[in-house]
Order: sequence, then C-alpha cells, then structure tokens
Amino acid sequence: MSAALVGKILWVAMVVGWYAIRYPFERRAKRRRVERTRRGRAETIRMLISLSGLGILPGLFVATGFPWFATYAPSPVQTALGLALMVVALVLFRLTHKALGKMWSVSLDIREKHELVTRGIYRHVRHPMYTAFWTMALAQALLLPNFVAGLAGLAGFGTLYFLRVGPEEAMMEETFGDAWRDYRRRTARLIPGIY
Repeated sequence: MSAALVGKILWVAMVVGWYAIRYPFERRAKRRRVERTRRGRAETIRMLISLSGLGILPGLFVATGFPWFATYAPSPVQTALGLALMVVALVLFRLTHKALGKMWSVSLDIREKHELVTRGIYRHVRHPMYTAFWTMALAQALLLPNFVAGLAGLAGFGTLYFLRVGPEEAMMEETFGDAWRDYRRRTARLIPGIY
C-alpha cells in the first residue's frame, strides 16, 4: 500500500474520529437554551470557509484525486508525521470536549447558566479546541499529498480562527468580566508558554 493511499485512509479516519467525538456533545447542546449568541452571516461565512478547507476540498481530493495538477508522491516519513499529529489532534479534541461538557457550543454562544471553564486542559490554554484544529490542519497537510487539498485546512481554519478569536474573547470578557481577565492573564491562547 502506498504512502499516498495510507495518508488518505488516515485522513478519513481523522474525520470519522472528529465526528465521533463531537456528535454526543452536539446532541446534548441542542437541549440547552442559548441566552446570547454572536451567530449571524459573518459566522456562517467563517464556518463555511473552514468547512471547505477541512472537509470539502480534501474530501473531493480523497474521493476523486482532484485537483490532479497539485498531487505529489509523499514519503512514508511524511505520512508517519501526519499520523502522529492526527493522534495528538484527536486527543486534544476529546480533552476539550470532556472539559467543556455542557458548556460546549459549535459557535459563539452563551448558554443558560453558562460557566467559565478553567479545568482540565483549559487550566493552561484558553482555546485548546483551536489548538486541536490547527493540529488537525497540519495533519491534513502531511496526510494528503496534494498542495491544494492538503494545505486547504490551514487556510480554511486559519481564516475562521483569525476572524473569530477576537470576537469570542470579547464575548467572554463581556460575560465573565474580571474572572475572564484573570484567566486570560494566567493562560496562553493556544500553546502554553508560547502563544
């Protein structure tokens, strides 16, 4: 089996793993009332851009090989590194969902009786779910030997992240005030001790 085929299979496994982790939280979240939201046209566009980069373009490549002109032969080392990042991403993704529990939301929502989560992985990082998605996007870039489909995750999720993290932090500060400001001072945004 070629490294390219293994990479494609692993990418599909990563998407299935992502969905398996998220699905129960998504079902549970629908039962909790949203008090305040920042959903709207801009958020929908950000989500579609991210979905295009992390789902649609790579899915099209895996299913059809398109865009053919951007395909190259990967090394087994590249695929192995992609696998390692995939595992890290899914572990981080699971830890974030577990820590958030009932406070989880797919978008910029404040739920009824919302609490500021600072336990688990959130003790050290304010946005570990974004860290998980960045890691997933890097894994995709290594697993899919196509310059367009592989790198689309970094571009798509990067757009979502850079346009969303500011409004999200503003909403948290507005909701939790000094508790959020204190939490922000003692934690990193994505990577402990770095950023």
